[in-house]
Amino acid sequence: MRIEKDCVGKLEVPDDALYGIHSLRAAGNFPITEEKVDPLLIESYIQIKKASITANYGAKATDVIKYNTIVDACDYLLEHPSPESFITPAIQGGAGTSTNMNVNEVIANVAMKLHPDVFIHPNDDVNQAQSTNDTYPTAGKLAMIKRLPKLTGEINRLIEILDELSKKFQFTIKLGRTQLQDAVPTTYGKTFHAYASLFRRDLKRINSAENELKTVSMGGTAIGTGTNTTKYYRDHIVDEINKITGFDLKQDEDLIDAVQNTDHFVAFSSSLKTLAVDLSKFSNDLRLLGSGPQSGLNELILPKRQAGSSIMPNKVNPVIPEVVNQVAFEVIGFDATVTAASEAGQLELNAFEPIMFKSILTAEVHLARAIETLVDHCLDGIDVNVKQCLDDVRKSAVTATVLSPILGYNKTTELIKTATKEHETVPNLLIQNHILSPEKVKQLFSPEYLVNGES
Repeated sequence: MRIEKDCVGKLEVPDDALYGIHSLRAAGNFPITEEKVDPLLIESYIQIKKASITANYGAKATDVIKYNTIVDACDYLLEHPSPESFITPAIQGGAGTSTNMNVNEVIANVAMKLHPDVFIHPNDDVNQAQSTNDTYPTAGKLAMIKRLPKLTGEINRLIEILDELSKKFQFTIKLGRTQLQDAVPTTYGKTFHAYASLFRRDLKRINSAENELKTVSMGGTAIGTGTNTTKYYRDHIVDEINKITGFDLKQDEDLIDAVQNTDHFVAFSSSLKTLAVDLSKFSNDLRLLGSGPQSGLNELILPKRQAGSSIMPNKVNPVIPEVVNQVAFEVIGFDATVTAASEAGQLELNAFEPIMFKSILTAEVHLARAIETLVDHCLDGIDVNVKQCLDDVRKSAVTATVLSPILGYNKTTELIKTATKEHETVPNLLIQNHILSPEKVKQLFSPEYLVNGES
C-alpha cells in the first residue's frame, strides 16, 4: 500500500492502482450503485485531457517533455482502456469532480509508468487550464453524441420496415377506431405509413437536439470566466478537441451561461422521452390489434416468441411490445430525473450533472436495444389477418358515414341504429328499402370508395 494525502487527510492506496486518493474517497463516499461512470464518458474525458495539454503546449504554458508524456499516456489509455482503474460511481456528489480527478490521477500514473523519469501532477499538469465545471459537461456531451448513431440507425431501420409494411398492405382495408369505437375504414397501408411518419419526426427531433450538444463550455473553467487559462488556450481548445474526436463542436459565446445552465441536456432528454412515448403508443396499438385471437380484435398476427402462460396451454403473449413498453416507461422516468436535476441547479453551477448523464446515456442504450428487438422479433414477421379486417368493415354500421352527404346526417343515423338493432348490414337495408340502387350501393361501399371517397 502507498500513502497519499489530500486536503482531508491521508489514505492508503493499493500499490498497483492507477487511481489515487481522490478516486478512492469517491468510491467510499458514494456506495449508491455498483454501476461505474460510463466508459464513453471516460474515453471522452481522456480525449479532452489530450486536447488540453496540446492547447497548453501551443500556448507555451507547459514544456515539451510534459506535453509528450501526457499525450503518450492519453494515447495509451485510449488504445488500452483500463476499466478497473476508473472506480467512481455513476451517481456521485460533487458535480463530477470525482470523475475528473479519477481521470487526472490515472493519466498521471500511466504517464509516469511510461516515462519513469518524468513527474506528472494530476492537478498541476493533467488538469492544467481546466475545471470539472467545463470538462465534465463537455465529456458528457461527447459521450451522448458518440452513443447516438446506434440509436438513430435503429430508428431508421424501424422507419424502413414500416415503409415496407405500408407498401405490402396498401390495399388491405380495415376498420378505423376512435376512442376504441368503430370509425370510418382505412387501410393497413395508411396505418403503417402513419407510424413511419411518426418516427421520422422523432428522428428529426433527436437530430435537432443533438446539435445543441455540440456547443460546449471548454475554456470557461470554474464559472465561465476562464480563470487560470491563457487566451491562446481559450481560442484553441475546442479546435484541438475537434481534431481528436472528428466532431464539429463550437465554443459557447457566453461561457458563464454555458457552465451554469443545463438546458441542452433537458432538450436532448426530452427528444428521447418523446421517442419513448411514441414507441409505447405504437406498442400499445400492436398489442390491442393483435388481441384475442378468438375473442379480441385479431387484426394483426404477431410472431410467436414464447409460451405465455404456465397454466393455460398454447397461450402466447405479445412479449416484444411489452418489453418496449417497459423501456419507454423507464426512459420517461429518466427524463423526469433530468428535468428535476436541471431545475435544481443553483447560481453559477449545476451540481447534478452525474445523474443527468447516467440517465441520458442509459436511455440511449436501452432505446436502441428496444427498437432493435421490436424490429427483429416483432415487425419482421408480422402479418395482417386480411379476412378478419374485411369482415369487420362489412359488419360495421359506421361505414354508412359515407351516406351522410347523400341522405343527410339524421337519416344516416337512423339507418345505423336500425342496422345495429336488427344485426343487419346497412347496404342490405338500403337495397331492401329501395333507398338506393344496388349499383349505387355497390359503388359507395366498395373498399376503394370507403377508404378514399369519390375521386
